[in-house]
Amino acid sequence: MNTVVVGGGVIGLATAWRAALRGITVTVIDPAPASKASHASAGMLPPGHEELLKQEHVLRLCMTSRDLYPSFVAELEEFAPAGFRRDGVLDAAFDEDALQGLERQEALQESLGIRTQRLGPRECSELEPNLAPALGGLLSPDDGSVDPRVLNAALITAIEALGGTVVRRSAVRVGDHTVTLDNGDTVTFDRLVLAAGCWTHQIEGLPEGVIPEIRPVKGQILRLHSDPPVLNVTTRAFSKGSSLYLVPRLGGELVIGSTYEERGYDETVTADGTFGLLARVTEVIPSAGTLRFAEISAGLRPGSPDDLPVIGPTTVPDVYLASGHFRMGVQLAPVTADAMVSYLTDTDPDPVVLPFTPLRFS
Repeated sequence: MNTVVVGGGVIGLATAWRAALRGITVTVIDPAPASKASHASAGMLPPGHEELLKQEHVLRLCMTSRDLYPSFVAELEEFAPAGFRRDGVLDAAFDEDALQGLERQEALQESLGIRTQRLGPRECSELEPNLAPALGGLLSPDDGSVDPRVLNAALITAIEALGGTVVRRSAVRVGDHTVTLDNGDTVTFDRLVLAAGCWTHQIEGLPEGVIPEIRPVKGQILRLHSDPPVLNVTTRAFSKGSSLYLVPRLGGELVIGSTYEERGYDETVTADGTFGLLARVTEVIPSAGTLRFAEISAGLRPGSPDDLPVIGPTTVPDVYLASGHFRMGVQLAPVTADAMVSYLTDTDPDPVVLPFTPLRFS
């Protein structure tokens, strides 16, 4: 079976790799693979969050993907390093409201069987001496992060090692089991997976309403650098009703994010975005101003009409959708890829993905 995947972000690449492992002939179409939302992403892989308490089906999807990540990475690292760290996530509270939130977070994680350790102010300082004094913390030692840039490079390596093809062109139209490229060439398929993020619904040729509009939600991400690393583990800093995530890399990079902006397809990096992130990070890491400035980038998260992933078959035979993952694309890559391969091979997917079918918008 010949499967074409339109979209070379983490969702499309993960789907193509898992399909190739099953012996499916795979072609990925993307003008610049691994260069958009997942390239900008910090790659934090946190445990569940209290915001998901009212979205049980999303929580179950996240927990399933969390459980899949270690084996997903282990198989991928037979081809190339994947940038996976499972050395802890610290939730740090910097005001009383945030401290109360940690109590709810701890109760949620315990109900899910996620190992946790409650930390007092001194224990937070011992774990992360460069953090500003926190009122308390919650350590999840079995969680962590992945570097999406390393992960995506590994996925491309694995796809090509298994005989898959990456076509660096744009898909502009879907016809009867064909995809037309921006240079006029066509690629035939038996089955098609559309995973082009917020550009997915712009591909022409399908009947109206088959693909819901996947809107872009801009996020600006700051990268600083120090030697040695300024933080030991991935950290979420909670204060003033919001959170700031801080993801350290072993090489000394610190990824800080992010902003949330409804500005259409604008990928401009702004002074306001940079200043805002710098101001917030210096509140929780007082020495951050002395770190080397490495990069500020912007990515467009794909948001579906209900801000939930869209995974599964469309009303058009042999056309499938894997998009709309919003802020959780890297986090949900394993469960999405395995679900898509189930659909492609006519086997039953994990029931946790069933609430996310594209047919809910029909």
